[in-house]
Amino acid sequence: MPIIDTDSQTDSQTDAQMPNNPWQMTDADGLRLLQNNVSLPMGYAQLKHYLPHRYPFMLVDKVTSCRPDSHIIGYKNVSINEPFFQGHFPDNPIMPGVLIIEAMAQLSGILGFISEGATSAEGYLFLFAGMDKVRFKQPVVSGDCVQLKSELILHKHEVYKFASEAYVEGTMVASAQLTLVRQVCHVTA
Repeated sequence: MPIIDTDSQTDSQTDAQMPNNPWQMTDADGLRLLQNNVSLPMGYAQLKHYLPHRYPFMLVDKVTSCRPDSHIIGYKNVSINEPFFQGHFPDNPIMPGVLIIEAMAQLSGILGFISEGATSAEGYLFLFAGMDKVRFKQPVVSGDCVQLKSELILHKHEVYKFASEAYVEGTMVASAQLTLVRQVCHVTA
């Protein structure tokens, strides 16, 4: 079941503009983000504080919507210059499915950090702990802009579970339930 009904969305409407959309941000959401020094859209300059990943493994390019403790929407722009295209597959380049799942996990980790009011620079990590109900619907290729969505469905102690989906031009390309575990890392100087 999709997190959001994209069939009713027109090209001129974004998820945050659709009437009666549960993914629409409220003024309270915006205030909570501002209290955590988060402004949208989030680009590389902000994302690098929430993700310990760097090129070529930082797989989230932008975050456009976020409701702490609920859901997040972000994007991965897929370029022919991606290093994985050199071997997967040179004559028919397709983004590896495991990297689509990793992009959804990174986006979920960003939601976890924002919900906790913390950053990776403060010594926290969200580690990938499991995945269930993984489905790949169609290939992601060079030139695609992958919309990533993640919804927090369980938070118990340090364990977070997310329902995540990836779309290209409104069509679902992948979905999974992802489990992340928040861990304190001891940073040495």
